[in-house]
Amino acid sequence: RHLDDTWVAYIGNDFPRILKWKTVHSGIPSGRFGHTCVEMGDLLVLFGGINDHGNRQNDTWIGKVTHNENKGVTFSWKMLDVGNVAPPPRGAHAACCIDDKRMVIHGGIGLHGLRLGDTWILELSDSHCFGTWHEIAIHPSPPPRSGHTLTCIGRNRTILFGGRGLGYEVLHDLWLLESCQGYMRWIQVLYDLQNIPDGVSLPRVGHTATMVLGGRLLIYGGEDSSRHRKNDFWILDISSIPSTTASSKRVLTRMWKRWKSNGYEPKSRSFHRACVDPSGRHLYVFGGMVDGLVQPVEPSGL
Repeated sequence: RHLDDTWVAYIGNDFPRILKWKTVHSGIPSGRFGHTCVEMGDLLVLFGGINDHGNRQNDTWIGKVTHNENKGVTFSWKMLDVGNVAPPPRGAHAACCIDDKRMVIHGGIGLHGLRLGDTWILELSDSHCFGTWHEIAIHPSPPPRSGHTLTCIGRNRTILFGGRGLGYEVLHDLWLLESCQGYMRWIQVLYDLQNIPDGVSLPRVGHTATMVLGGRLLIYGGEDSSRHRKNDFWILDISSIPSTTASSKRVLTRMWKRWKSNGYEPKSRSFHRACVDPSGRHLYVFGGMVDGLVQPVEPSGL
């Protein structure tokens, strides 16, 4: 079911670290799921989502967190004025910040359940009081999909990976969105899945993709075409991605590596969220969906 609450957590510096959650807002924005919420400087930018009635949203919200010794953590939402131009309503799309003033979104599930393949850029004003959306209509570009990830890997470079396509197939294609001479372009990074050890498990939807220490992209979880959840980690070596598409597929198979993990194993999950601390060493994972019949209100629900 859709929810309309906002929670803030403060992570202490003690060891072991203690996560202190508290609810700071309810009812604004309206209840939804499948939305995106990205960090942009000291702000959060929320876009879109779907409610229990199946209605797709295309509203844009700005959230600001403040922390002081007297009041603790405070938070406020406000709807962003974007004028008359905005992306079509959607949920299960992907979004990320590409610098401190711009956010990019791609794809998702639009009206009547149609998967989208459009790319939009939101640019914030200096005062953060209004924003401007414009579509990046270029060819080639990633095919329509939902449940994929967009991750900023540099000030003007963004990686798109995976998702579920028009035919409900689970994807493993890799695309690079970069700024070149003042305009944005998509470049597909080709590689041979069959030449990657354990590569058959790489296609996925509902995963997370987070930049970690060493300039590498950490892929975690998700689900396959049969909706079986995953608990594996994959590393994408950003430094091996060429600036052009001239490199051979054989060389590019080296950019993927499956990581082994030890210690406590969390449940396999999909459609969770993850973020990394400023050091790039600690990955925080929250929530998601698990295999089996689990009701959201049960304690075992994620």
